[in-house]
Amino acid sequence: MQLSCIIPAHNEEDCIGDTVKGLYSALARANIKHEIRVINDNSTDRTKEILENLCLSIPSLVIADNDHPNGFGLAVRKGLETFQGDAVCICMADASENPEDVVKFFLRIGSYDCVFGSRWIEGAMVTDYPFVKRVINRFANNLISLLFGINYTDVTNGFKMYRNYVIEGLKPLISCHFNLTIELSLKAIVRGYRYTVLPNSWINRKAGQSKLNIMKMGFRYLLIMLYCLVEKWSLEKDCRMDKR
Repeated sequence: MQLSCIIPAHNEEDCIGDTVKGLYSALARANIKHEIRVINDNSTDRTKEILENLCLSIPSLVIADNDHPNGFGLAVRKGLETFQGDAVCICMADASENPEDVVKFFLRIGSYDCVFGSRWIEGAMVTDYPFVKRVINRFANNLISLLFGINYTDVTNGFKMYRNYVIEGLKPLISCHFNLTIELSLKAIVRGYRYTVLPNSWINRKAGQSKLNIMKMGFRYLLIMLYCLVEKWSLEKDCRMDKR
């Protein structure tokens, strides 16, 4: 089974090299057949140049350009349209995730349709997470968990892995920004795909600048949550009608 790792990258010249090399090293040690598909999201710095140089030493690296307009969700969707693996994992360009977690998730996904990461359960390790961001994160995720009737409380976590047929079953995807992270996972849950939750590590970026603006993204998160909630209610109503 082959794994595809999708990394959206917008002006990540300070991080992308270490991220790709760390991921490749972990996957190669585990003898996992893979591709690392980096989506250059209209970068104006040296991100693409660095990636092109890495191609000389990392044979599994694939570079694709995201068309205008740029955006995290649009870049990830570009990768989801073109990946070649039997399973796909979305990773951040800023080295905030541990590459060994990618290996751990891949070894587990054979028994499930999806593997979701959680930074807040036993076994997870979070380093230097901003306090205000954490408070907002915990409130929002617990609210989503309550509304959807699920035990998973890290829906906004971008670190997740899906079988290729799941991605096809979640289309069409409509999110253009970071809200894609909850669109993918909530649709998978609502549509009945089997998933498990594993702890994953997270460390705050040491270089570059975060692209996530909580104030701007809040409304987009809310809209996509309501979109998925309406689908959940509609499916439950259809099931009740079928039983009658």
